[in-house]
Amino acid sequence: MRPYFFFSYARQDHVAGGAFVDQFFSDLRDELARIEPAAGPGELAYRDTERLRVGDDWEQQLSRMLAVSRTMVALYSPAYFASSYCGKEWTAFDDRVRRHRKLTGESVPALIPVVWEPPPAGLPAEVRRIQYLEHHLGPAYAALGLRDLLRADPHGPDYRRVVRAIAERVREAALQPVAELAGLDLGLVEGCFPVPAAVVPQTRSGLVRIFVAAGHAAARRLAGDRPAGAAALAQAVTGPEERTPADGGHRGGWYGAQPWDWAPYHPPRLPSLVVQAQQVITRAGHSTTLDEIGPGLAASLDRAREGNQVSVLLVDPWAAGTEPYRGALREFDDGNHPVTAVLVPAGTDDPADGPARARLWGGVREVFPRNWLHRSGPEPLFRVRVARERFEAELLSTVTVAQNRLLDEADDPDPVSARARFGLAPAVGTMPGLTIPAWPPAPTPPPPREPREGDTER
Repeated sequence: MRPYFFFSYARQDHVAGGAFVDQFFSDLRDELARIEPAAGPGELAYRDTERLRVGDDWEQQLSRMLAVSRTMVALYSPAYFASSYCGKEWTAFDDRVRRHRKLTGESVPALIPVVWEPPPAGLPAEVRRIQYLEHHLGPAYAALGLRDLLRADPHGPDYRRVVRAIAERVREAALQPVAELAGLDLGLVEGCFPVPAAVVPQTRSGLVRIFVAAGHAAARRLAGDRPAGAAALAQAVTGPEERTPADGGHRGGWYGAQPWDWAPYHPPRLPSLVVQAQQVITRAGHSTTLDEIGPGLAASLDRAREGNQVSVLLVDPWAAGTEPYRGALREFDDGNHPVTAVLVPAGTDDPADGPARARLWGGVREVFPRNWLHRSGPEPLFRVRVARERFEAELLSTVTVAQNRLLDEADDPDPVSARARFGLAPAVGTMPGLTIPAWPPAPTPPPPREPREGDTER
């Protein structure tokens, strides 16, 4: 088998935003399948996480697939050029292309760069000779990279235009496959990077892990997916009044192909609630990761806490009682997760006060019985019925509370070292960008008045 493309990416980019890396890989593979229907499903692409099995020699497997794949799609970013192993993959495939040109006289553009994030300055000459920016892909792609286009709107014209262009380039290059390279051993390849200037930016505050439980358009049409234990919630969701037009809009909000497309507030001010949350948290000086809620959630939250990271669960009340979310959320509720926030928005198209609304929130209460009891305590991390106008403030408030609890857990006599372990700024005092303002804001006192003649001294 000779895959149409080998997917080369930095592990750190996947750790920081695995859902987006996964989404692009799937979208590119699907687009390639559409324009090249003769290719079998297993022939379209190779990615290490999909094909490596327990017991495989991962370096040997990667070497073998890199030696036979028809093209290589490389996700350029600061993290990519800071990775020595990405440097090995890039150099090995570039050598294949050069050998092919020497042997046949054919110049095949089989190494296909994708700007995931704008790469650093000072790239090696070998990298600079391969053009990685094209005007027809748009200025936003050149300035921000594909990750930001995907985050902003996974169905938008800017992102889809780049995916189509990359798929076309893969197909065209794959029709003139470069010669295979027998005996390739990546362990012996001397890569042309890491680039000394490719320092991966470090955030001044900690990492916030976002987990999402939300419906999507296709699943919402399957009323039979509701578990028996959530009958009340199912009745609220799947009643005869539910709307399921082609755009994915209905009582629970507006849904797309993935859980992170969920937009409970109408009209959507941003493409999705998840994008809005990531932008808010990033502006506060943090970095974020994104995952879907499912089995193993409690263990993931424990690992995050051990790594001095806080977590935020964004939960669609219409989907909380459905699997795979219900079991994971009940396990969460049974456990102790003092540095994890939960926000459950009240959608602008949810039922008004009455039996349908009572059933909806009764279903949420059934999934979170313990946390529900503490939703009104001091500085709660469990917040329900979050309205659109309060979402950003509530989100930043819970992140602040969770960060402060992490610092309290450290119990370190040296606050500077404690903050450093969390990736926070060294200055002691309030966290940068995380101070919770009073609400409403206190009025600004007038400036002191200069004494005037005739004033009596008290």
